[in-house]
Amino acid sequence: MTSTSGTSATPAPAPAARTVLHVGCGVQKPGRLHAMFRAPGWQELRLDLNPDARPDFVASLTDMGVVDSASVDAVYSSHNLEHLFPHEVPVALAEFRRVLKDDGLALVTLPDVQTAAEIIAAGQATRTLYTSPLGPVTALDILYGHHRSLASGNLLMLHKCGFTDALLHRALTVAGFGSVRVRRDRAGYSLWALAHVQPGQTREIPGFAVTPASGSGGAPAPGGPFG
Repeated sequence: MTSTSGTSATPAPAPAARTVLHVGCGVQKPGRLHAMFRAPGWQELRLDLNPDARPDFVASLTDMGVVDSASVDAVYSSHNLEHLFPHEVPVALAEFRRVLKDDGLALVTLPDVQTAAEIIAAGQATRTLYTSPLGPVTALDILYGHHRSLASGNLLMLHKCGFTDALLHRALTVAGFGSVRVRRDRAGYSLWALAHVQPGQTREIPGFAVTPASGSGGAPAPGGPFG
């Protein structure tokens, strides 16, 4: 299309990419980032404590001072929080909230200890539930960390705390997120949470049919070690 003067019209600028901070990212591998953030229009920034993972930021979840406040559109955390002590969880979630823009969101997944406890109570504590790249995983591994990795000296695999859906909902709410949805993925032995900075958000967790967590309808669930 040309203007009446014969000069080419200026094309509309491309929309700016939204940024997702992938915390505890590990070594970069295809599929490690959630599909929601692999869609066009997203740019991944990677943060990890291990410099050998070659992240954009070398930092821990409890001290992400290298990332500016209100600078990213999303935070993605996959199986990280269970490696913190209970008193460190509120600090990490406060850091997630700090780096997010006012319209930002956090997508968090981690083990569901309630499902693991149900399996243990049924007398199947050492039954192989699935096989991960690290080897077979049992309900005891979900609670305490992958025992074969721990036996080989990889103490980073130790689980120092655990979450039910109600505890995860409460922890995110106390951290200052205005809208929180949590889902139990029983088949995957995991919890998924979608937390928006702003209240009143109804977006569902991508790829899941969201059901409210126990304790998520109104006030946060009482008690718990995370605030």
